[in-house]
Amino acid sequence: MKNYAVKNFNGWNNVEGKIFLGQELAMTGAEASLQRLAAGEDAPFYHTHKTHEEIYVIISGKGEYEVDGEKFLVSEGSIIRVAPAGVRALRNTSEAEMIMMCIQYEAKPITSFMDDANIIPIEK
Repeated sequence: MKNYAVKNFNGWNNVEGKIFLGQELAMTGAEASLQRLAAGEDAPFYHTHKTHEEIYVIISGKGEYEVDGEKFLVSEGSIIRVAPAGVRALRNTSEAEMIMMCIQYEAKPITSFMDDANIIPIEK
């Protein structure tokens, strides 16, 4: 098995509905999804998680995100982290489509990301 995986959608316009990337990319420590929301469309439900944090990245479009009853505007370039217990929902409140990525992983401290790194010198 290779040490990497690549998936090319040949542009965001080829993302239809919701695509889970974990299986597409053989992910082992996280799950990720791409989702296209039509104008005025909501993500289908409020939800929480038992142990997983989520990072939402708004790739294009704008809308409203709600966590624990607090609503705030999001748009292209917005990045939102939600703890497992946060009651969350996303709405595309605009008249244009929205594309977003959600990355889900187990919420636990990383003492230092460099403790897990191996620096490999490259000869030129």
